[in-house]
Amino acid sequence: MLARRSITDPTEIAYYVCYGPAETPLTELVRVAGSRWAIEECFQTAKNETGLDHYQARGYTAWYRHITLSMAAATFLVITRHTAQKGAHSTAPGNRSP
Repeated sequence: MLARRSITDPTEIAYYVCYGPAETPLTELVRVAGSRWAIEECFQTAKNETGLDHYQARGYTAWYRHITLSMAAATFLVITRHTAQKGAHSTAPGNRSP
């Protein structure tokens, strides 16, 4: 069991039930629990941008195809945005090579 207290509201406590080898260090458990928020943000972005939650499939195969296509589109958007930002930084006036 892992408990986390909010910095802004000390009365707010989140609890995590942790499964893993007994010798797992506390720092590793904290790191994994903290990564949950980044993962949830990625899924929320995929829901908003690529319709991850807009499916009306009646079977597993249709659901799986929808989720796969949505996540592939989200991956494409992330890579495209990263490439565009990287290109914008390299062409800034102070970053041009002679």
